[in-house]
Amino acid sequence: MNPRNLMRSKLTILCTGLAFALVLAVVPAAVAALTKGRVVAPFTSEFKPGDYVWHPEVSPAGPVVIIVSLPDQVMYVYRNGVRIGRSTVSTGKPGKRTPTGEFTVLQKKVSHESNIYKGAKMPHMQRLTWSGIAMHAGQLPGYPASAGCVRMPENFAEKLYSVTSAGTTVIIADNNSAPSHTTRPGALFSGRTGTSRQPLPEGGFVWTPEKATKGPVSIIVSANDGVAHVFRNGVEIGRASVGGLSPRMVSGTHVFSALATVDSDGRRDWLSSTSIGGRPPHIKDLAKRVAIPPAFQQDVQSLITPGTTLIVTDQPVSPRTHSAPGFNILTAEDTTSTSKVR
Repeated sequence: MNPRNLMRSKLTILCTGLAFALVLAVVPAAVAALTKGRVVAPFTSEFKPGDYVWHPEVSPAGPVVIIVSLPDQVMYVYRNGVRIGRSTVSTGKPGKRTPTGEFTVLQKKVSHESNIYKGAKMPHMQRLTWSGIAMHAGQLPGYPASAGCVRMPENFAEKLYSVTSAGTTVIIADNNSAPSHTTRPGALFSGRTGTSRQPLPEGGFVWTPEKATKGPVSIIVSANDGVAHVFRNGVEIGRASVGGLSPRMVSGTHVFSALATVDSDGRRDWLSSTSIGGRPPHIKDLAKRVAIPPAFQQDVQSLITPGTTLIVTDQPVSPRTHSAPGFNILTAEDTTSTSKVR
């Protein structure tokens, strides 16, 4: 080979090597290695990234409720009101914040690849919104690092996938609860007052159970709004005013699960599952201090079964919801969402 051709071949190899190196430098940002996860004892004091607890045998049947604490970067899993799992997670980084509120699992896929980051695997994906928020296996660096999704250890994500179904309730909460945008299903803790809402009729409540005849039931009571919302399978089927309820009576967001037992007065017993931002209120004491339309209360009580979720929050709940795919709910900024899972 003559010297000129030899030099040209070396330059070609050098350029190819540099291009390949640049590609490798970009790929890790998009296709990060999954965190496998590590099983730890139930009451481990130090919970490191990737650690999780999983004991489904303590409650083998019943409705599942998932709670994600953004401040703690921890997920809790309850079945029939009993905690069966806990895991570290990684949620949305600054600028791509994970929305807060109550959601339902809309879609499940064992194998999913990101539509945005080609080659980025998202095993055991469970979609929460049609604008791209989902739970899936991913990398857990020890801080919020996703583009809005909830990342879990790979082993834990597989186990969680095995106990959920379409319609499973997922609650995402923080100390402020002020999301930028999401889509319905998902009643949002909007973090602001003065939101225009459809007024309640003269009787003080709306009851339309025909909108969703099957599925898990959950109740959200907002001390800020003085309103109780009832959802079945992620669809609002009832709403009522709660007289005498004020933000001074509730601090933070608190999740309760209905138990199978009742007291001597026939009142349902509730288990305090998770509290974010304050101490949980005593449900029975709170019930004595507020006024709910009797007909509405009777309708709701007929739907409550062991495992029903009750959320009591000091945040207002956004009334702008829609159960059909493709409808975006803008709660703070007029931001356009994509329809891709990130």
